[in-house]
Amino acid sequence: MPKSKRAKIVHTSKVEKKGKELTLRLYANIQECVAKYAYLYVFSVENMRNTYLKDVRTQLSDSRLFFGKTKVMAVALGLTPSTEPAPNTSLLTSHLVGNVGLLFTPQPPTSILPYFSDYRPLDYARAGTTSTRSFTLPAGTLFSRGGDIPAEEDVPLAHSIEPTLRKLGVPTRLVKGRVEMENEYQVCTEGEVLGSGQTTLLKMFGVATAEFGVNMRAYWTAESGEVVTVEEGGGGGMEIDEDEEVEA
Repeated sequence: MPKSKRAKIVHTSKVEKKGKELTLRLYANIQECVAKYAYLYVFSVENMRNTYLKDVRTQLSDSRLFFGKTKVMAVALGLTPSTEPAPNTSLLTSHLVGNVGLLFTPQPPTSILPYFSDYRPLDYARAGTTSTRSFTLPAGTLFSRGGDIPAEEDVPLAHSIEPTLRKLGVPTRLVKGRVEMENEYQVCTEGEVLGSGQTTLLKMFGVATAEFGVNMRAYWTAESGEVVTVEEGGGGGMEIDEDEEVEA
């Protein structure tokens, strides 16, 4: 009787480790880019959103962007002057703390810094983030924007949504087909950490409070080897999977 394929033993020594492969690729790509591009920027991301990051990568099509393990990026840039792929790249390693990435580009700071300073699109907040504003639903008939815009510019909230609001803790009722509240309801206050129910309500009423932003920490110029600090501090925003490499 033939042996079952299910019983076949595969030795771990023969299994290729994806993590090591990604690490080596990240290291090699960074060192290759150091020799190729005129400028290298270290940046952190606030309220990470793939949609907006794709927009950045599209608009900076002449550049390359990397996320990855900070230790690997630091080693690739050189931990000491003797291990640098180019003069002074090791000076950037002190900025590789927290959720950071590298941007290699031919574009100078006079172009890159204003671009990222102006690119701050708003999106809906996620649970666990801090609210940047207060939001209260007014008493009376509820409208689709929850009082954020004048009633004459808005439309009454669809009655089919009323059960969902009650499940989320909002004291609503249906009166002649309209969603009503006897008293105002505080959804969130500025500075508090948002829960999943609060972020759901904010999204239902079209209230976007999370600002996506790329904050430049420092940059290196290939021609002079100069390193300039733009922003001090640790990384904020969404946690990035350090085992993943993202390129543009």
